[in-house]
Amino acid sequence: MLNKYIITVLGKDRPGIIAKVTAELYTLSFNIEDVSQTILQGEFSGFFIVTGPDNITPDTLMEAFQRSTSELDLHFHIKEFAGKTSDWATCECETYVITTRGPDRKGLVAQVTAVLANHNVNVTQLQAVFRGGSEPGKNIMIYEVDVPLDIDQEKLRKAIQTKAAELDLRVSIQHKRIFEAINRI
Repeated sequence: MLNKYIITVLGKDRPGIIAKVTAELYTLSFNIEDVSQTILQGEFSGFFIVTGPDNITPDTLMEAFQRSTSELDLHFHIKEFAGKTSDWATCECETYVITTRGPDRKGLVAQVTAVLANHNVNVTQLQAVFRGGSEPGKNIMIYEVDVPLDIDQEKLRKAIQTKAAELDLRVSIQHKRIFEAINRI
């Protein structure tokens, strides 16, 4: 029987974080199943789903990480993976990309995601860059969302456009395949 954990890693970005964390996982005979990592304003954040020997507990993992990465001043959180996937994972959906640009203000993400949640739309990825001020090109949000096939897409589109107008945002809504085709380098 293998243990399955979700590991989060946070700290000031620098070269070698992923190398140290994954080397420790390898040393302890863990396999990485999924990983997502990003840098936000100079801060490293990484999420790993791993499986490994049943004799290694979260406390054992934590001690090993703290020992092997002490010079990097990282913060870890280790949670046992429950194994049950969300009911949402079985949703019959289409993936869309919603991009907004406009003046920065408090509550932008909350207000846009509230519209999505009210239409049972799940945000699967979000990138937001706010550099302040009213220059639209410096304040961008990109939402990748799963839209259920059984909802009124025109009603959703109008709700998003109405909220964007209220917030003085320019909005673009595209199917993910179209977004990728247009934005291919």
